[in-house]
Amino acid sequence: MLKSGVHFGHKVSKRHPKMEPYIFGAKNGFHIIDIEKTQIKLQEALEFVKKVVSNGGTILFLGTKKQAQSIIAKSAGDCGVPYIIERWLGGTFTNFSAISKVIAKYNSLKEKRSKGELNKYTKKERLEFDREIEKLEKTVGGIAALNRVPDAVFVCDVKKEKTAVREAIKKNIPVVAITDTNTNPENVNYPIPANDDAVKSIELIVGLVAEAVKEGQKEKDSKKDTASAAKPKEINKK
Repeated sequence: MLKSGVHFGHKVSKRHPKMEPYIFGAKNGFHIIDIEKTQIKLQEALEFVKKVVSNGGTILFLGTKKQAQSIIAKSAGDCGVPYIIERWLGGTFTNFSAISKVIAKYNSLKEKRSKGELNKYTKKERLEFDREIEKLEKTVGGIAALNRVPDAVFVCDVKKEKTAVREAIKKNIPVVAITDTNTNPENVNYPIPANDDAVKSIELIVGLVAEAVKEGQKEKDSKKDTASAAKPKEINKK
């Protein structure tokens, strides 16, 4: 699953003491993450993700740091899960009813535009609608299909997404996250010890989580097919 090699964390001076069990050593002032322990924790995380999805649950992908944005958007889109790559909206978990209104507004405006219902307005007004849709696209475009809080959240950077992690903990939403050497893994249900800055590291782990989602979706579909086949057919009565 993971290729052998040196996986660097943050500088020695920025090490979080709770990450000590996952650190192999140090080189040139940087910590080296123990890849064998990464492998174990990654497998646990992937099994959890697969289970959540196979049981019909939803997992939200979150990564607003620059090097993670395009990776998160592509992988989440590929496996059909909601995602956030721009600014985290406070209350997304703890006050979802308010966020759902923003989502509804975004979906409504997009639908009206696609149906030509905004053509009755002036050119200036239509331009304002376009700008509003574009603004909403950045904030809730990735969660436009979300109609309830997710069953789990996958986070690329625990420190950067600390508000989201706090909200998840408050709402008892399990957190799966890449945990670099400067983070506290105890705030995460399924920590994945790895470099959360390197693009290759992010690509690898996000890709594997996306594959776990797909496997879970296949299992869910298989359960539906089995249940459908086992259901007795109704006999038409004359």
